[in-house]
Amino acid sequence: MTTSPSGPISPLRQRMQHDMMMRGLSPRTQHQYVRNVQRFAAFLGRPPDTATAEDLRNFQIHQHECGANAGTINSTVSALRFFYTVTLRRRDLACSLVATRRPHTVRGGVLAVGRGKTADVASGLSKAANERSVSAYVCLVLTAVSASATFAS
Repeated sequence: MTTSPSGPISPLRQRMQHDMMMRGLSPRTQHQYVRNVQRFAAFLGRPPDTATAEDLRNFQIHQHECGANAGTINSTVSALRFFYTVTLRRRDLACSLVATRRPHTVRGGVLAVGRGKTADVASGLSKAANERSVSAYVCLVLTAVSASATFAS
């Protein structure tokens, strides 16, 4: 067991760090992955290699209930997928993780289309850099309106 500034490093954490290093993950990504696995272990109250699919599900529910944003949840999903798929070779657990969808945004604003709502076409058009961007934006809005109308029926 080696040591770090915060104390000894477990063989499991050292293995994960070696796996990340061999795959060329950046130091920042490595730090975030270790931190996310530590958070999961703290939630469990035991080592993460003893977790079950139900433990992972409960942790994801906990993250949503605590108001974690999509970026935080998806970062944690990536870290845990790496940990279970690469370090532990437990694809069965990695498959139970669910990424969160982020709201669709269009140049600085959320595209809200539906009954009683309007798409903010004017602000999108004023920010468009060229004619091609305007055309793509209009196509996106028209597609969203069409899909919304179809879904509402």
